[in-house]
Amino acid sequence: MLLKVKKLIIASIGVICLVGGAAQAVTPSPQMIEQFKKLPKAEQERVAKQYGLDPAMLDAGSSSQQSFENPQLVNPREVEDEKLKEMKEQQIIVDEVTQFLKDQKDKDTKKLKPFGYDLFEGEPTTFAPVSDIPVPSEYLVGPGDNIKVQLYGKENKEYDLVISRDGIIQFPELGPISVSGLKFEDLRKTVSARIKQQMIGVESNITMGELRSIRIFVAGDAYKPGSYTVSSLSTITQALFVAGGVAEIGSLRNIQLKRKGKLIGTLDLYDLLMRGDASNDMRLRSGDVVFIPSVGGLVSVDGEVRRPAIYELKGNESMGEVIAMAGGLKGGAYPKSSSVERYNNQGLKSIKNVDLTTDEGRAAKAKAGDVVKVKTATMQFEDAITVVGAVVRPGKYQWYQGQKVSDLLPSVWGDLEPSADLDYAIIIREINKHGDIEVHQFAPSQAIVNKSSDHDLKLSPRDIVMVFNFNDDAQNRFELNKLVRERVEKVVQLVGDNSLSKDLFKAGFSQLDNQKLSNRSQLGGVVVAKEQVEDDEALAIKGEVNRMMANLFEDPELIKLSGLMNRSELLYPIIMKLNHQSRSGEGVQVVAVKGQVYHEGMYPLAVNARVSEIVEAAGGLKEGAYTARAELTRTITVSDGSSISHKNIDLLSALNGDKQANERLKGRDILTVMTTPEWQENKSVEIRGEVRFPGVYNIRRGETLKEVIERAGGFTRFAYLPSSVFVRESVRQQEQLEIKKLADQLRRDIATRGVSKDGDVVNYSDARMMLTDLENIEAVGRLVVDLSAISIGIEQADLQLEDSDVLYVPSTKQTIAVMGEVQHAATHRFKEGLTLDQYLNMSGGVRERADDSRTYVIKANGSVMLPSRSMWFSGEDSLQPGDTIIVPLDTEYKDNLALWTQVTSIIYNTAVAFATVANLGN
Repeated sequence: MLLKVKKLIIASIGVICLVGGAAQAVTPSPQMIEQFKKLPKAEQERVAKQYGLDPAMLDAGSSSQQSFENPQLVNPREVEDEKLKEMKEQQIIVDEVTQFLKDQKDKDTKKLKPFGYDLFEGEPTTFAPVSDIPVPSEYLVGPGDNIKVQLYGKENKEYDLVISRDGIIQFPELGPISVSGLKFEDLRKTVSARIKQQMIGVESNITMGELRSIRIFVAGDAYKPGSYTVSSLSTITQALFVAGGVAEIGSLRNIQLKRKGKLIGTLDLYDLLMRGDASNDMRLRSGDVVFIPSVGGLVSVDGEVRRPAIYELKGNESMGEVIAMAGGLKGGAYPKSSSVERYNNQGLKSIKNVDLTTDEGRAAKAKAGDVVKVKTATMQFEDAITVVGAVVRPGKYQWYQGQKVSDLLPSVWGDLEPSADLDYAIIIREINKHGDIEVHQFAPSQAIVNKSSDHDLKLSPRDIVMVFNFNDDAQNRFELNKLVRERVEKVVQLVGDNSLSKDLFKAGFSQLDNQKLSNRSQLGGVVVAKEQVEDDEALAIKGEVNRMMANLFEDPELIKLSGLMNRSELLYPIIMKLNHQSRSGEGVQVVAVKGQVYHEGMYPLAVNARVSEIVEAAGGLKEGAYTARAELTRTITVSDGSSISHKNIDLLSALNGDKQANERLKGRDILTVMTTPEWQENKSVEIRGEVRFPGVYNIRRGETLKEVIERAGGFTRFAYLPSSVFVRESVRQQEQLEIKKLADQLRRDIATRGVSKDGDVVNYSDARMMLTDLENIEAVGRLVVDLSAISIGIEQADLQLEDSDVLYVPSTKQTIAVMGEVQHAATHRFKEGLTLDQYLNMSGGVRERADDSRTYVIKANGSVMLPSRSMWFSGEDSLQPGDTIIVPLDTEYKDNLALWTQVTSIIYNTAVAFATVANLGN
């Protein structure tokens, strides 16, 4: 704001100079002179020089302005403060920017703050003494104190007595009483004794009234040093609060109380802040000086302490005492490897390791400028067992020598989830200090219930026991998705609250699972692959799930929800670890299972695993799996290359324990379980309407419609075979695809030449509405069948059935429907011998806009007939009950005015052409 005012003053002076001409002709106004005086001296000289103002004239104007005022020998404090305020205002913007940058730097570097100064964050609002404080018995009374005396008994009176400057109170009936130097308790005794002695039969009650105020001084490095009026009960700390506290360069540990030039006592605020000890907080007297010297040596304490800050050293404090100032060590501290940064004699920083767990380390002396850093302990557990997956209580457990799976999970019902797979679980074990792992497979039911030695494996330190769900789709993953959403929201704002309804975890994991080598989307200007574009939300979910999966076994929240993950998600970090540890050219210890198993995919190769075990890992065989033969594909790597071999496995023998068939697996093996030849899943069709036994019938492959109708008992005598309706799902899908193709073709026509014959382009919004209506058409999937021909045994009319086919046989029809561009669309009773034109006449005939030359008939069985217009009505064109006559709209219709306009235009153009040719001939 001051900068704007300054610019306005300069601009005003400049305008006056330009209007007035020469500098000597300018006569500044008194207001201008006052504003000019508010500018700094250097700024006054610059403006006067730039705009040709006479400083003498300004001084003269100033002196003339002040000639009517009395001279001031001493400037008031407020005027000086105003000048200082103006000088500070010139630096407001710079200070704000500097402070902002400083705060950002402190925030980024997590700069430590001095301890204790935040106690005085408030600023004093009033310097009035506090008078409503309870008076202690040892209070030393003095001049100005108010004594209240209540007499009762023989006389009832109240007196309000004030101690005079001589230390005397004037009691009306007793005379002067000297109380100088007495404590309040002694004053009460003295006055009460005088009253009893001189006023027989009168009792007294003596209390303190208003307390006197005293004048003290707060000097040194206080926030606002100066002279203050406080209550006579005030102490050192209260004086500090009145003065706004201690400045950042002031000492908190050596606050001095001086009385008549002598040191009375010192106050260490650390005693009050850290231990609640206020014994040295002495009471003040009038004229006392509270002096705050500069701060002493400082030491910074950072890291795993409860109160990281900068602390003031008072004497020769040790490292142990400094750590105690910082509140002691946190639970996650590693004091054995603490460090001290210290300046050496050459002015360079040196670092020294200190073991704070030893007496020698704690007794080491701290020096001014030291930076003590207490390191963090590792988050790794020592000799802990991690249990994840479909268990009741996932998490970390203690390991002990000889511990087995049955000791860790003693009960199937009490320790495993009801959805747990009892035939497949794994143990991930570290095999060296590099963190390489191997996988052991066991069946939880055999380990816990039967305690089989092959499955009840001994556990080792840092083992990870992973139990899977048998059915991955039966889990409610709401909490898991909620966790992903909460973590993703820290990176990007998701759209709406419906994100909880989406399976965010599955979406993110599927993106991780499908990661492959990034292929080029184009090569030499030729598109070779579709370019994948991911939005911010997808990238955020992908990144967060990637971090979560990488830290699966150390994330307590994720371990707690690991029972909601499916098999491939739990195995993902194991597969990735096995891929990464094959760094010396060894084969990746991963196998794959495909085909008729419940959980296809990649699995870690367990130690000494065979074909039967990988089938159990995949959830077992599905119904219809071909057990006589499975195919094992193996990659054989030699020094000069690799090759692929295929081997047939007798799967049934392998699952029954035949060691020859149950071959041991190797890394990168792929087991393919085939489907039994001619195997089919359950397929059914539905027969409705006029059959003897309508209902749903299971069918075999190749079964025909005629055979199913026979199984349904044949048709009833009311069945009308020409009107039967046959619906097939594959036909409906094909029709829906054709509708989409038609909409795409229509969209191209609109974009290129329009849809009308004369080339006029339709309105874009109308075209969009037409396309939307076309795309929203639902296909029916009706297939035309000739039940009449099927019923009499014509094999060419019969057809093979597919799953979910539906046949509806209606009752006898006796109507003919007429629809479209007729005067009155209606349904008429069928009469033998009536022609198409007669039915049209029964509906009032065709309309003017009707295209009666394209009239067609939808037969009762769904086929379409185009009637011939010859004199003789053929037998093919005969109408049957249930038929529908459609009269379409003439899309090229023109009314008479438009038609004659075009004809006139043609005649006129022709006449002009003839006249032109005739003129050329002449």
